[in-house]
Amino acid sequence: MPVLLITRSPSVHESVIPLCAAAGIGADVCADPGLSLAAWREADLVLVGSDLAETVAALAPTRRPGVHVVGMPPDDAAFRHAVTLGADSVVGLPDGTPWLSDVLADVGERGSPGRLVGVVGGTGGAGATTLACALAQWHARRAPTLLVDGDPLGPGVDRLLGMEDVPGVRWEALAETSGRLGAGALREGVPRRDHLGVLTWSGLRRRLDVPTARRILPAAVRGHGLVVVDLARQGGADLAELADRCDDLLVVTPATVPGLAATARLVAGLGRTGRAGLVVRPGGLGDADAERVTGLPVVAAVADQRGLAAAVDRGLGPLAGRGPLARAARDLLAEAA
Repeated sequence: MPVLLITRSPSVHESVIPLCAAAGIGADVCADPGLSLAAWREADLVLVGSDLAETVAALAPTRRPGVHVVGMPPDDAAFRHAVTLGADSVVGLPDGTPWLSDVLADVGERGSPGRLVGVVGGTGGAGATTLACALAQWHARRAPTLLVDGDPLGPGVDRLLGMEDVPGVRWEALAETSGRLGAGALREGVPRRDHLGVLTWSGLRRRLDVPTARRILPAAVRGHGLVVVDLARQGGADLAELADRCDDLLVVTPATVPGLAATARLVAGLGRTGRAGLVVRPGGLGDADAERVTGLPVVAAVADQRGLAAAVDRGLGPLAGRGPLARAARDLLAEAA
């Protein structure tokens, strides 16, 4: 059941049910708080009317995410009862209607959340941005995909994909907003070509605002089957935080002595080994050496790809045809599934 609405208030009922219908999701309306407990845990979202918040709180239901108290508008007592319930928020109607519409839209789109894959270069020029673009292009052939540019000093993922002139919202605009961002609003707002969306900067002076990223990434995974983040290796604490948010982390490194030495320092600084792996580029050392030096398993080896620079210059992106990048993207995403 997507939504459980617990209320006896006609005004709350008349405000919430049309929003559920607009989001294309069903709602179970329960006027008896005691009977609502049976569906409390199973519902994707629980909306407790302020008229019954005290009664529901007295029943001490199991604390869970996705509980909100709604009222017309709610009084001070509603906030006290919301604290007792462990509710995420108190929503005053009708002023909170746009916010509640976004929450309900997310429930309608949720299904299973997408995966968040981070890509970072163990050393400069390893090809992390190219791999990130290839992963996004591969997945976008079959499902909504978002490529997030997290490297202010990088070339710009939109340029590698030939999407720099596609209109849409960029990091600068998102940093000026506040509050919750709906998955659908983000998906429809970023520059997009078919199933592939990109989030990057518009100007030359760039800075990654981590608080904005904290707001954006949850909406991104709710609205896309895959989110790929091109991470900046010079990010320090910001890199470590963003890497921790990723379901999978791919560290790209050449199989050379300098490359593996630099990668080992980056990996040690991140302090992460679970759900992380090496993507090895050509060099004189073998996979066993790479694993021994860095402490990470080799999950893919990507050879040099002929015609790569020409494909990028023509606006086709790195995955213009068959080749090592296509095979690596296929195999890596199959493992991450």
